[in-house]
Order: sequence, then structure tokens, then C-alpha cells
Amino acid sequence: MNHPVSRVLALLELLQARPGLTGPELAARLEVDERTVRRYAARLADLGIPVQADRGRYGGYRLRPGFRLPPLMLTADEAASVVLGLLAGRRSGLSVGEQAAESALAKIQRVLPTELRERVEAVEQTLGLTSAPAAGPSPAGAALFALAEAARRRRRVRLAYRDRLGVPSEREFDPYGLVFHSGRWYTTGLDHRSGELRTFRLDRIGTAEPSGTPFEPPEDFDPVQRVVESLASVPWTHEVEVLLTTTLDEARQRIPPVVGTLSAADDGRVLLRARAQNLDGFAVMLAGLGRPFTVLRPDALRTEVRALAARLAGWAEQG
Repeated sequence: MNHPVSRVLALLELLQARPGLTGPELAARLEVDERTVRRYAARLADLGIPVQADRGRYGGYRLRPGFRLPPLMLTADEAASVVLGLLAGRRSGLSVGEQAAESALAKIQRVLPTELRERVEAVEQTLGLTSAPAAGPSPAGAALFALAEAARRRRRVRLAYRDRLGVPSEREFDPYGLVFHSGRWYTTGLDHRSGELRTFRLDRIGTAEPSGTPFEPPEDFDPVQRVVESLASVPWTHEVEVLLTTTLDEARQRIPPVVGTLSAADDGRVLLRARAQNLDGFAVMLAGLGRPFTVLRPDALRTEVRALAARLAGWAEQG
């Protein structure tokens, strides 16, 4: 019986990229029936590539644990995409581990052909990024993977956590999801120690051990919205209230939810309530909106706005 080579290789790529896909999922991606998927898996086994099929709710097709394929050859575009992804991940904080992106980049560059390696190095050395580099440590890969698996399988974990003051604690936690926001990784869900929904930074998690206890997240729970809202409510040094001369829709388009809350004021303007650690940065944000505004509080923000205006006027005169 003939087995189209391209389809068999496509199955192999899927098993490497997405282990655990079910027969129906593989059949849909390969545009064949499930019986043909089983034949393709058998063909891979004939070639010495062991494929196992696990039954049950979380079953699916995967390569046998411990099996390693030879290194894959990358095209120029594929190599550039991988390298640029590593560079962007390192810059934005999306990568895990302190040196993982650097070591992965070095390994990839060592195995590239000379001409392609030189082209990739030229991109790395001349590339400029406008975004500020992520601040703070990266999370450990083990904690990230453990929480992702627990969230997918809906299984409780035991967290070893240190808060922003460095105080350690042990927690039973139901992870509802993972969120990457503003250069940091977060997980959000039910903290059984407090009995409340909590958001934890992954770089403060020492270990995340699965306990096997199942859980069900609330219906229509949105981890991204929850993280953004919880960060917006974190206590800061300054409580800020500003009236913006604009519409509510435009304000929502220009001001991210993490900055603060927006509501319609009685006079037709928009009331921005926020918390800020540094008022000089908040003054720059307000000026960048390009709309008139009135600072209600604190008085120190008015001082920062006037100081910013004076600096801009001085720079304009110098120009």
C-alpha cells in the first residue's frame, strides 16, 4: 500500500510540534480520515520512529518519550525567524531562564552554514529595537511549564512563593491561565490559602508541584482581563484623578486599562482615576494624549506637569 511521503512527513512534524493531538485532530490537519492517520503512524514505526497512541481524555499521538530525531535543516527564512524570535523574546522578557535565549542563540548559530550565519549575525548586530528592555528576572522554565500543564489539565498545584518583600509561603493554587503582560509573566487563579482569586508573578515562584486534585474554573473566566484588573488595583505611592477633555471611547483607545479606570464625568469630560509610582512619567503620559486635561489631585502632579512644560519650552528655544 502506498503512503504519500509528504503526508507521512507532515504527520512527523505535527507530532514533534504538537504532541498529544488526537486522531480526529490529526486527520483534520492532514485532510485524511482517522484510519489513514493510523496507517501513517505505522509507516513511521516501520522507519524506526516510534509513535505511541495514548487512550483517554488526555490521550493522543506522540513520539515515544526519550526519542530524539536528528537536527533539522533550516532554510534562510526559518533561521532568521528563529533568531529574531529569540532576540525579541530576550528583549521583551518573553523568554524563560536567565541565559536560555543567549545559549539557544549561540547553539543555533554554531550549526548554521557559514554564509547564513554571517547574515544572521549582521541582523543581530545592526538591529535596533524601540521598546525598552524588560526589567527584572525571567521566570524558571520548570515553573512555567508546570503551571501551563496544570492549567491545561485543570489540576491544582503547590506553589513555593516569595512576595515582593521576599516573605516565603506555601500555597495550594488552581491556575486558571498564564498571561504575559508588560514584560512579565503572571498566573492567575484561586489561591486556597486566602480563598480568593489571586495573581502571582512567575519569577517569584520557586517551585510548582502538581497535586493531582482537579478543579473547574469559573465559566467565561478571562485570565488576561483578570491580570490587567488586578495590576491596576495594586497600591501605589500616589492616587491620581484627572479630567480629560475627550470622549470616553477615544480615552479607552488611548489609555490602556492597566493605567487606571475611566468614567464619564458630569460635565461631559472623562474622569481618569489611577495610581502612580512616579508622577514625572504620568505627566509625560498625559502630555502625550494631545488633549486638554485638568489635574484634580495630587498637587504634586500639577507641579510635574508645569516642570515638563518648562523643559519642553527650554528645549524648543535651544533648537
